[in-house]
Amino acid sequence: MSEQTRAQARRVVVVGAGMAGVQTAVALREQGFDGAVTLIGAEPHQPYDRPPLSKAVLLGTAEHSAFDVDFEALGIELHLGREMTGVRPGDHELDTEAGPVPYDVLVLATGAEPVTLPGAEGVPGVHLLRTLDDAERLRPVLARQHDIVVVGAGWIGAEFATAAREAGCAVTVVEAADRPLAGALPADVAAPMSAWYADSGAVLRTHARVERVEPGAVVLDDGSRVPAGAVVVGIGARPATRRLAGSGIELGRHGEVLADDHLRTSAPDVYAVGDCASFPSARYGERLMVHHWDNALQGPRTIAANIIGEAPAVYDPVPYFWSEQFGRFVQYAGHHACADATVWRGDPAGPAWSVCWLREGRLVALLAVGRPRDLAQGRRLIEAAAAMSPELLADPARPLKAATA
Repeated sequence: MSEQTRAQARRVVVVGAGMAGVQTAVALREQGFDGAVTLIGAEPHQPYDRPPLSKAVLLGTAEHSAFDVDFEALGIELHLGREMTGVRPGDHELDTEAGPVPYDVLVLATGAEPVTLPGAEGVPGVHLLRTLDDAERLRPVLARQHDIVVVGAGWIGAEFATAAREAGCAVTVVEAADRPLAGALPADVAAPMSAWYADSGAVLRTHARVERVEPGAVVLDDGSRVPAGAVVVGIGARPATRRLAGSGIELGRHGEVLADDHLRTSAPDVYAVGDCASFPSARYGERLMVHHWDNALQGPRTIAANIIGEAPAVYDPVPYFWSEQFGRFVQYAGHHACADATVWRGDPAGPAWSVCWLREGRLVALLAVGRPRDLAQGRRLIEAAAAMSPELLADPARPLKAATA
């Protein structure tokens, strides 16, 4: 953004009222922006956090997960229940169901939407878990202790299966791949997690594709029928960017907004952050699309700094996420696709272990199961591009920070 444009940026419009959108609006105020800030959300609810939906909200131990933000006190204009219908960068206008909204700077924080199961859209008893309304619909299903089939053994599938077992439901998880988390972790790392399902009393069926959903059952491609009082689909999410068609804003092969290393899009005065965007990482030498909470927390600070500041701020974080499943706390930091070596710390059959990925002797990623200290130290070592000793690293009794080369 030019000095002149920045000086004239008196109205910032943020579209998307999830974590990334809310944090962008808040970061602008925290960093001293005194122009108008408008936050537009498609859902009618007060902006809320998503991680509790698959845990506390679903199990009824929390009624909601609304952000503790006083929008009025911060001077943030909030418009809820208003869907974006398009963007016209040439006119500096955002189109919504309620009419056009002019902007000086626009921030796209539209998030992601769940991938639906082909042929199951609109079938009674088939659920997704992405929104507060989804969680509210599923809560009584768990309370009635239905037989539940979960389609997909990814992060959300495992978290929902955990909650359903806690609620006393019989749970079968069907996964098309040969293991859980096939799209997220290498085979040898994901393999030990298969046993977690049986340990919790859930049934995991791999190499299992859904042929169709019938009343009371899921029919698999081998002809077998799995009883199902309810079906929960967790087969991934895609960037929610369909409304950008025709805007001229450049999208990637996954439909995500292609942001640069300052989180600017191809359109002037338009930024993108969170699940809807990808960004180039100099740290990892490739473009990253990170669908996790921490990315939606970190990116807004960079955007606010770039809207306000004199010197452009570069966005190149160490990606981080966590998952609570089957009584285990799983954490991951970094990006392992570029690694050339793997080092295990501890026995993966036990309750606590870690996996470290190295590239040219430097730590680039780490998965920690029940070892939060490994994760905390490892994240700092990744940020520092620290050279590690594989021999020292393999000793689970040695602190990670004491395993440098």
